[in-house]
Amino acid sequence: MNVLDLFSGIGGFSLGLERAGMKTVAFCEIDQYCRKILNKHWPEVPIYEDIRTLNAERLQKDGIPTIDVICGGFPCQPFSVAGKQKGKDDNRYLWPEMLRVIAETKPTYIIGENVAGIVNMALEQVSVDLENQGYEVQTLIIPACAANAPHRRDRVWILGYAEHHGQFTAENGRKQPQSQITTGTNQKREFARTGGLSGDVADTNSAGRKEFNASPLTNREGYSRGGIVEARSYWEAEPSVGRVVDGLSGRVDRIKALGNAVVPQIPEIIGRAIMEVVV
Repeated sequence: MNVLDLFSGIGGFSLGLERAGMKTVAFCEIDQYCRKILNKHWPEVPIYEDIRTLNAERLQKDGIPTIDVICGGFPCQPFSVAGKQKGKDDNRYLWPEMLRVIAETKPTYIIGENVAGIVNMALEQVSVDLENQGYEVQTLIIPACAANAPHRRDRVWILGYAEHHGQFTAENGRKQPQSQITTGTNQKREFARTGGLSGDVADTNSAGRKEFNASPLTNREGYSRGGIVEARSYWEAEPSVGRVVDGLSGRVDRIKALGNAVVPQIPEIIGRAIMEVVV
């Protein structure tokens, strides 16, 4: 399974997906520091600098093989509560560029990620856009603690599947009529309107969260049975990475890169689920 990793950051997506048995064939990352990290760990994998200049023709000319999976945590600043939440009016709203690359390369699987703020601002549009390209879409809220990290870090994961030539869906009678696609879209619209969790969006407060609550970690001093930090003797809501440490090379760049990174264990879990179906 060949992966095109967009908005690659320091490679969290690819680290997880390669652990699941996939292979990254190209990155796209505009940040210079992050490109250095990617070059260090994936020296043989080409890195494109700007998604706005990346297209299928360029990939083909560079000898990039057929893309099976496109992954990417497209910029979260338009939706983050830490910003102004301008949404589509933010010049960093680059989902349309990711969608364009998807439409041109036609991968079978899509794995997207963003902050929870996208739910009320753009999740409906993202889902509709993918459906219009022929993808079946499922959205999930998966926190870091679902992968045994001792902090919450809720993230929205957007999963898409399509067989563009219609062979699999046609043979098995799974091609949806337009009425069913519209119904799915209406469900997403209702979810986006209410901002609540529905059957269309999974909330891992259930199994994964219960497993976390029952783990030895929650028996540590400073934790409640709900996994909430009650004391500051261990990790806080986000892990401490020494924001005032003196003499650390590239400290600011490291903090920014870590803040934008995904927890690699989550794409690994998703990747393993895909590989089980494929293999």
